[in-house]
Amino acid sequence: MRGVRKRFGATQALAGVDLAVGAGEVHALVGENGAGKSTLMKVLSGAITPDQGEMFLDGAPYRPQSPSDGRGAGVAMIYQELSLAPDLTVAENILLGVEPKRGPLVHWRELRRRAADALAQIGRSELPLDAPARRLSIAEQQLVEIARSVAIGCRALVLDEPTSALPLSDVQQLFRLIRRLREQGLAIVYISHFLEEIKEVCDRFTVLRDGQTTGEGIVASTPPETIVAMMVGREVNDLYPRTVRKPGEVLLQAVDVAGAAKPASASLELRRGEVVGVAGIVGAGRTELLRILMGLDPIRSGAIRLADVDGWRPPDARWRQGVGIVCEDRKQEGLALELSIAENITLPKLSGLAPLGLVTPGGEDRASRPLVAALAVKCTSPRQPVGALSGGNQQKVALARLLHADVDLLLLDEPTRGIDVGSKAEICRLIDGLAAGDPATGRRPRAVLIVSSYLPELLGLCDRIAVMCRGRLGRCRPVDQWDEHRIMLEATGASC
Repeated sequence: MRGVRKRFGATQALAGVDLAVGAGEVHALVGENGAGKSTLMKVLSGAITPDQGEMFLDGAPYRPQSPSDGRGAGVAMIYQELSLAPDLTVAENILLGVEPKRGPLVHWRELRRRAADALAQIGRSELPLDAPARRLSIAEQQLVEIARSVAIGCRALVLDEPTSALPLSDVQQLFRLIRRLREQGLAIVYISHFLEEIKEVCDRFTVLRDGQTTGEGIVASTPPETIVAMMVGREVNDLYPRTVRKPGEVLLQAVDVAGAAKPASASLELRRGEVVGVAGIVGAGRTELLRILMGLDPIRSGAIRLADVDGWRPPDARWRQGVGIVCEDRKQEGLALELSIAENITLPKLSGLAPLGLVTPGGEDRASRPLVAALAVKCTSPRQPVGALSGGNQQKVALARLLHADVDLLLLDEPTRGIDVGSKAEICRLIDGLAAGDPATGRRPRAVLIVSSYLPELLGLCDRIAVMCRGRLGRCRPVDQWDEHRIMLEATGASC
């Protein structure tokens, strides 16, 4: 790809990007949210037509007019949100759109044979051809998408944040498959915000910033700090700041809390002025614990005390108590994507926006503008729809909502998942500042309970950490008693 440009109205999404990927190479495409990575890959796949620039595939000019053109040329893209037909079988999904025909009818025996061959090529022949896709795990669905790419004769494969929803064991299986496809001669573009993944699986890298190529190189010989500096345009020296924190009164006590299915048992104490982390593998029950504390899910047994209120309460009561949550799935649960930034921020606290109890756009804008500025949300105005923002800026809006509601206790479920290094650093600084408070301005310290699958984040941000294994929350211990190895031992059951 040479000199690729694309403008959407006044926004210059791509400003002359160059990208070259060789056969048998895994190439990392990195950059902050909004840097142009997705737009560039949509140009490659044929989903977007560039304004300028040229592309070549195996040395021949390549000008796809649609995604089907791209797939026909051997370019396959697997998005972070998988695109399987959930009620079709594995075999039907693998050959969807390219079904072999016998006259006007689908040649079912040949379809099954080709699907089985595609699974064999990726080393996963054990996947059941006749199972509906909805019955598969996320990792298995991802394998079906990769098999679909192989079935169409893929030569260039794009993987967009492929590990964002995978547990550690499935991540390693995916890496083994990527290496297998590299040995088969595929050109693979790997998009990820996790630099340790890029170090493990990628050969070279290209960095985008503000729609331009700002750097490239060999992964093995480039320090992560250099790549980050290329991404954000500055040095990021302290990703996990830790100012002086002084734990105060107890805001939350949970004793043997159990939900309908998970958690099986969770006991926890959280004080004002501290950050407590909950680690564990996907499905251990961490999200369910936060949902119970917020009143989103019912409690089966146990006791909860928030400030001076005993017992389970519904979400509206929790908001009034000074509790707020940022959900793991910000698109489905965390934000109203079609509403504006201002509307999303002010939703939990509409009082005081205008006289006589009225809610007006002007009142929403006045309340949200200081928070948009404080959190450096990149937008045209508070009236911009949240769905038009990048992932990192959407997450900042979700956090701004908690600040507008002036909550004392923040429940954060995977608050930095799927966002770039620069936005991650800003959010981590915000969390640290909320826990520490500011005596000079009279800003009181808050309490933060954070669930994260990214262990360096927990170890860098938290004062104490507890690990959940098979629905049971272990003892909360000071962060200096943990390291990644010990957390994983407890999370995987070695010490459960």
